Amino acid sequence: MRSIKEKVFRLIILFGGLVTAHLGVTLFLLSDLGADPFNVLIQGLHLLLGAAGLSISHGTVHMGVCFLIILVLLAVDRHYIQAGTIVCMLCGGPIIDFFTWALQPLMIGSTGLPVRIPVLVLGCVILAFGMTIVIRSEAGTGPNDLVALVISEKAGFRFGITRTVTDAVFVLAGWLLGGTAGIGTVICAFLVGFVADFFMPFSGRLVENMLRCMQKNHRG
Repeated sequence: MRSIKEKVFRLIILFGGLVTAHLGVTLFLLSDLGADPFNVLIQGLHLLLGAAGLSISHGTVHMGVCFLIILVLLAVDRHYIQAGTIVCMLCGGPIIDFFTWALQPLMIGSTGLPVRIPVLVLGCVILAFGMTIVIRSEAGTGPNDLVALVISEKAGFRFGITRTVTDAVFVLAGWLLGGTAGIGTVICAFLVGFVADFFMPFSGRLVENMLRCMQKNHRG
């Protein structure tokens, strides 16, 4: 049983990973080469609901799907839903807004493909690294990332392969519903999972080292 102190330390580490991951998301978005796979699905559902006469914002659909994922996981295995899951849900948007404001003067989206594609790839790598810190913190994970994580752990598949397949399913489903996928969407779908697989062992050691340092400093 973890102490309250250790849980707080793990939440701090999770938040650091969350900030890192959403810096990557922001670089991805500023490259203006397509939405990430999960948001292609959200976009498709948003269009479907609009066609059905329901006037709901993209953000509301996003929150609704995340809430639905949480409800399903509460029924399947509630140990995946932790305080960090709520932190990820509430803090992701504001972090992206902050980085968008800070990086907007770079005008990445108005540059040519030789600049935008490397920025997008860098964003995917940073996203993958931050995501593995969040996962290895064991303090919770964002609802959209939990889909791949739960399937991976329950079925015994490698996380990278599972993440790639789930991202591809998100893109296909969203596209069939009318969502728009760009070259950045495809790169993200096939890059993030495998980069996360590469970082996962390193991130696990890094999290444990950070925990030991925090506990040592706190005792001191």
